[in-house]
Amino acid sequence: MKIFSIRSVPRTKWSSEKPLNFSPKPLTVLFLCFGLLLFGLGESLIITASTGMSPWTVLAEGLSITTGLTIGALTFLVSLGVLMLWIPLKQQPGIGTILNVIIIAAVIEFSLPYLPHPEQYPMKVMQVVFGTLLVGLASGIYLIANLGPGPRDGLMTGCQRVTGLPIAWVRIFLELTVISIGWSLGGTIGIGTVIFAFGIGPAVSSGLYFIAKISKT
Repeated sequence: MKIFSIRSVPRTKWSSEKPLNFSPKPLTVLFLCFGLLLFGLGESLIITASTGMSPWTVLAEGLSITTGLTIGALTFLVSLGVLMLWIPLKQQPGIGTILNVIIIAAVIEFSLPYLPHPEQYPMKVMQVVFGTLLVGLASGIYLIANLGPGPRDGLMTGCQRVTGLPIAWVRIFLELTVISIGWSLGGTIGIGTVIFAFGIGPAVSSGLYFIAKISKT
């Protein structure tokens, strides 16, 4: 299907010409911030569903067990490590790379107390699925703004450019690799972890497809 075979981030009339842009159009910044806000909300829904941590948190937990450092510290160090991988991939940062960290963290911090904490298992699973789809849609919005991806999304787009494979498949491969390493180190996985790992790639590809198509109408 065409929707799952996207091989690059589309450009629209409101996209920035380049990621490292110190004077972007206000509309571009608005879409960037809106996408990151939705991204944080989707992440929060996955957290409050309580069916398993995200793949990268599983990795951080596994490394924490191995090294003795805290999960928070290792999440930061892993992000730095991912950014270092940008160098051979020739990825460009931008204000979106910085705002990615700030806005998503702020949304998660302030939204968690107000979101549903379902008790029934089917509702938990449905919330994880919805949260994953929301993260995918949000990724489509903020990536198309082209003001710089977050560390993990930059790794995804960089690997896609090098391999030429569809974004959906590249993202699934990265998430499964991260889960495998984290689990082998003692990290905890759940059904939510698996849903996110297999679902985020197609969700991001769908988000890119629909946002690009809507922007052209």
